[in-house]
Amino acid sequence: MDQAWEYFSTPSNLQEITPKDLKFKILTDIGKEKMYAGQIINYIVTPLFGIPMRWTTEITHVEEGKYFVDEQRFGPYSFWHHKHFFTPIEGGVLATDVVDYALPLGILGRLAHAIFVKAQLKHIFMFREKKLEDMFGSFEKDSANR
Repeated sequence: MDQAWEYFSTPSNLQEITPKDLKFKILTDIGKEKMYAGQIINYIVTPLFGIPMRWTTEITHVEEGKYFVDEQRFGPYSFWHHKHFFTPIEGGVLATDVVDYALPLGILGRLAHAIFVKAQLKHIFMFREKKLEDMFGSFEKDSANR
């Protein structure tokens, strides 16, 4: 549990568990500091057609060793609220992601979701699950996207 929390509570590790095709880069100079409520982190991500987009998130809640929440402040979604829960289980840790999000542009956003956004989010979380298994051995991940 301590090892999982140590890894996930260091925001700079996010780049390591994000698929390379998104060209994800953290812009904020955070080094290896631990996350804290109120922390603002700026990124560049290239989710579509090679067009880079800025994404700004805020860590809004942190309960040491149990959970944290990040929320988009500026970026590609009209709403993004991502909860990360960590539960000790026999032989390891269960990591649960709950992502609530909405796309802008009404019907166009819903169409984009159906065509590629939903699949891309699934790709990201499957990549993370595989990467974490490679890094930590057996690692259970439970994702709930809404």
